[in-house]
Amino acid sequence: MRLFPVAIAALVAVSSISMPVPAKAADDAALVASICDYVKSNDKNRLRKKLKENRVKLRNVYQGIVCDGNSLLRTAYLAKSDETGEFVAKRLSTNELGVAESDGKTILNWADANGFGSSAITAAIKERLGGAGGEED
Repeated sequence: MRLFPVAIAALVAVSSISMPVPAKAADDAALVASICDYVKSNDKNRLRKKLKENRVKLRNVYQGIVCDGNSLLRTAYLAKSDETGEFVAKRLSTNELGVAESDGKTILNWADANGFGSSAITAAIKERLGGAGGEED
């Protein structure tokens, strides 16, 4: 008789341990897809809400998010999502804004090279960097 409750407890313990890993991976993928969609559609309010609901700080996950092969800021530039791009830029540290991305260019260098030098996102990044613009002399 005592074996049955012990077996059920063991089954519950094993299933609770093995279940969260795939569910978390699926949740993470869904979160990244939502973040990318909100950036592309220039929906700052929904982006902010999604991050808050999931208790995620943008600066902690920015480096790990890739939308169609681009960083969030590059995605915002390409989608002409100025409001969302400014939001993202203001949430990142100055170190993250100055780091070279996968192609070796910083976000400001890439923006200038691709005709986005006068964008509102570029202005927000330069303001965040203290007006230095991150450019070399």
